[in-house]
Amino acid sequence: MHARWVIPVEPDGAILENHALVVRDGRIQALLPSDAARRQFQAPASVELPNHVLIPGFVNAYTCAAASLLRGFADDAPPVPEQDVGHNEIRWATAEFVRDGGELAMAGMLRSGTTCFNDASPFPDAIAEAVQRCGLRACLGMSVSDTPSAWAGTRQEYLAKGIALRDRYKDDPLLSFTFALRRSPALAEPWMKEIMVLADELDVPAHACLHASRAEIERSLQQSGQRPLARLTASGWLSSNFILVHMTQLLDDEIALLARSGVHVVHCPRSSLKLARGFCPVVKLLAADVNVALGTDGIAGGNGTDMLAEMQCAALLAKAVADDATTLPAAAALRMATLNGARALGLEQDVGSLLPGKWADVTAIDMQVPECQPLYHPLSQLVYHAGRQQVSDVWVAGRQLLRSGRLTTLDADAILARAAGWQQRIGAQTRAAVSA
Repeated sequence: MHARWVIPVEPDGAILENHALVVRDGRIQALLPSDAARRQFQAPASVELPNHVLIPGFVNAYTCAAASLLRGFADDAPPVPEQDVGHNEIRWATAEFVRDGGELAMAGMLRSGTTCFNDASPFPDAIAEAVQRCGLRACLGMSVSDTPSAWAGTRQEYLAKGIALRDRYKDDPLLSFTFALRRSPALAEPWMKEIMVLADELDVPAHACLHASRAEIERSLQQSGQRPLARLTASGWLSSNFILVHMTQLLDDEIALLARSGVHVVHCPRSSLKLARGFCPVVKLLAADVNVALGTDGIAGGNGTDMLAEMQCAALLAKAVADDATTLPAAAALRMATLNGARALGLEQDVGSLLPGKWADVTAIDMQVPECQPLYHPLSQLVYHAGRQQVSDVWVAGRQLLRSGRLTTLDADAILARAAGWQQRIGAQTRAAVSA
């Protein structure tokens, strides 16, 4: 792949002009100037991208792909059960719903440059099958809950089915797994010890949404006299194997605690803004050496899977919260959207940057558009202004999944037809329930 610019993410802030990625057997064999690549390698095929910037594919460190079928369902709506997103996710969750919603989400991810996502959908087996058809890379959540669902009736069944799924796919290079803790109060349960022991034994992380709103903090104080993070600390579960999502309500001593324990944080800025959850103190976390990644949150809450937009929002919001226009520069924002996410998921040795030996998970973005000209600084322009419509090509493990803006492994027309069918079914039943 020959490109006008390559931004490898490692080393930090590097912008390589007129460089090439040499890919063999799905992995990056070399990254070197294009002239040298043409002399040293006799490639059977060559991709020429003279107006593009190549970056590592985005890593969406937290989402719920199945919920794409509820995108916009409850926007600005009063919190009544019939129009509550969480209520309807549970109500409609079937393997068919998850499969169709997953493929809809994956189409959107590819079209906006994402090559890897950490998913918290129910029926992870349906997501696994969709991932294999699509060719994306995914980290699938093995749900853990005491609340019965269509997927499992008891916590023991959740665990057994999740571990069996992980065992089935453990040799698939595109699939990895996490324990997905469905409710933050569960973090204080005695059985959490079993989960963390299993996480260590299986070498998989665990993730949970925590400190996501002021209301959550108030409920925790009323119920236990402690903030949620304090309950988690008292149980002894904080470790580098934990991923905590949102974290918009943090005190300075809690940030220091996260830094000491090695916990990873996933910031979902657009969802937090849309749902009025508060502001994650990203700059303070990074200054304390906490690894901060980016996610889009559940699609029904955040409305999309566009990591370019998420990265731009994170960069601008951090400056506003810190009251400092120089904080969180473009290189740091891009790192949050790529390598930091890979690190949180335990995948940093394989993805997240464009280094020889890593999988060729690559996104090409066309910068020769009026909206991005004149182009003084490609990294700055990419982070602060480029749009998803400029994503032209995407590869995962060297396999091209988006070519000149067109999906190569997914049938967009079929996906849209199924989404329209779900909209009719959900809309009709919701109207009937509200009017009853």
